[in-house]
Amino acid sequence: QVQLVESGGGLVQAGGSLRLSCAVSGRSFSTYFMGWFRQAPGKEREFVAKIRWSTGSAYYATSVKGRFTISRDNGENMVYLQMNSLKPEDTAVYYCAQSMTMYEKYEYWGMGTQVTVSS
Repeated sequence: QVQLVESGGGLVQAGGSLRLSCAVSGRSFSTYFMGWFRQAPGKEREFVAKIRWSTGSAYYATSVKGRFTISRDNGENMVYLQMNSLKPEDTAVYYCAQSMTMYEKYEYWGMGTQVTVSS
């Protein structure tokens, strides 16, 4: 019933930009948060950004604050992550996730999209 599909990953040089997209289907009308997470090889998954669906309020990890911007289009059920000034340490698989409640259990996840930043 719920499906999340990420797109927009790729290979970019340090200092470059990418925009990730996440298409949300199924029950977006009841979404509380949409979040972006990432996981690099050998590392734990980490929080990147989240957006409160109803208000558009955005929250960021300190490592990306000022460089990344999360946004959403309620009408088209899309979530975006604009990534600027990319660094090699941003290299990871990026996942979008959907939390149906304010408690951020993130019940639904996409398959991920690879972002590789070269030096």
